[in-house]
Amino acid sequence: MNMYQFFEQTMEKCPTTLFLVREKITFQDFPKLVRARATTLKKLGVQYGDTLGVLAHNIPEFIITMFAAWYCGARVLLLDTNLTNVEYDNMTSLVQCKLVVAEKSFFYDAKGFEFFDIQTVDSDTDADLTPYPLNANDIATLSFTSGATGVPKIVPLTHFNLIECANSFDDFNQWFQPGGVLYGFLPLYHIFGFAAGFLAPLHFQMGILLQSSINPKLILQDFKEYRPHVIPSVPKMWELFRKKIIEEIKSQKKWWIVSFVLKNQKWLRKIGLGVLVRNVQNQIKQVFGGRVQLMIAGGAATKPEVENFYNSLGIAFIQGYGMTETVGPFCGSKPSKKRVPYAFGAPLGTNECEIRDKDEDGIGMLWVRGHQVFGGYMNNDDANTESFDERGFFKTGDLVYMDKNGELHFAGRKKQVIVLDSGKNVYPDELEALFLDIPGVNNVAVFEHVVNDKTVAYAVFSVDDDMTAERLKKAVADANKKVAQYKWVTHMAMTTDDLPMTSTQKVKHFVVKQNLEKGMYTEI
Repeated sequence: MNMYQFFEQTMEKCPTTLFLVREKITFQDFPKLVRARATTLKKLGVQYGDTLGVLAHNIPEFIITMFAAWYCGARVLLLDTNLTNVEYDNMTSLVQCKLVVAEKSFFYDAKGFEFFDIQTVDSDTDADLTPYPLNANDIATLSFTSGATGVPKIVPLTHFNLIECANSFDDFNQWFQPGGVLYGFLPLYHIFGFAAGFLAPLHFQMGILLQSSINPKLILQDFKEYRPHVIPSVPKMWELFRKKIIEEIKSQKKWWIVSFVLKNQKWLRKIGLGVLVRNVQNQIKQVFGGRVQLMIAGGAATKPEVENFYNSLGIAFIQGYGMTETVGPFCGSKPSKKRVPYAFGAPLGTNECEIRDKDEDGIGMLWVRGHQVFGGYMNNDDANTESFDERGFFKTGDLVYMDKNGELHFAGRKKQVIVLDSGKNVYPDELEALFLDIPGVNNVAVFEHVVNDKTVAYAVFSVDDDMTAERLKKAVADANKKVAQYKWVTHMAMTTDDLPMTSTQKVKHFVVKQNLEKGMYTEI
């Protein structure tokens, strides 16, 4: 079936359940809005096989417009709200997109396409308009990704890919409950927000609470008012919430007792003090509205202490792994297991993976296969030949290893591996995880750099205002001792500014390196 039929299947199970929670739109009310928007798109000339761009934050019209495009038989080009006009011109040209439905704030004198205000009120509905009979293998969405080579590639995902991704969340069905509320503040144009914040709740008949801002104050207000059950986010946000919660408890002079109870909860329950444990947990969980059952992290590795903190509150915490090419979450950790830090789990559903060309440490290239995996880059035979093998496995470009529990760990991107003059490989992610534990370090980027004609692992640190060069160098030297000497970072720079980040809070290593070469950071 296609995505519209997938929605209808869900609607039949729970017609009166809220689908868009803030707007109080039920599943049975939603198709009326879709048909009205589809009528508008038809008048604008949208038909089967067309590509319709969507450029907006997390607002109801984003989802309505997507379904309306599918209703008309079109495919949706998901556009990142953080790009430049030149990038939008290039992307729309490459996929022959003539119409972009966008918020008015994004309008400009575009080349090759027209804008339409996504928040336009649709005036009428064509009663004779019926859903175009798309099949499962028709393209549903188009996204641009840097891919393994850094060259932009077009990722077409079919209706089948999207629905199979939704089905893969069945591994976590104990936490996704019909009628529950999922908090949707991850951008829908990004595959993580699209999969976890849209496909999963649709599959489980849950309501989506859309939020277009990442302002913590607004988010906390939403938590209090709507009390979500499932919250997907990036690790940086989970870290921020944890930090603020602990700071607030410390200001009340209660952290000593709270931390004691959380760390010793098993023992306290055994001696009959389970009520005390539950009281402490419930008071902290009120920050998130008091009903949260599951937290999902993706886009980067989560620090063990962050994951352990939420687990200690009785909240399931899942670390996921995926790519645009796999419709986001392809692997997921299992909270019930005895977890090894930084593990992102095992393949979900019927997905498969292989680790090939392992080194002496068991680190190798991750290849994946499954119904979620796309069929190949659009109009790019060379990339497809390089990326797929004869058995249908896709080369992710990510280096991983497997722990004793059968869960995978991220060791770095193939393209980011630092090859020293000695021929030894250094994985930036390993060092970055080490340095992020240094008090006063907010973020760090480790990358290959040439110093005095020698290839080295170089680090740029974003630090607190009171951090000194001497303190940082000493802390880095101490951290270095935890890894082999050839991996040591002895060349570095610092800044009190934030490092440039992507929309999912990943550091843009190449931009950091460019900034270093421009002299924007203080070398120490």
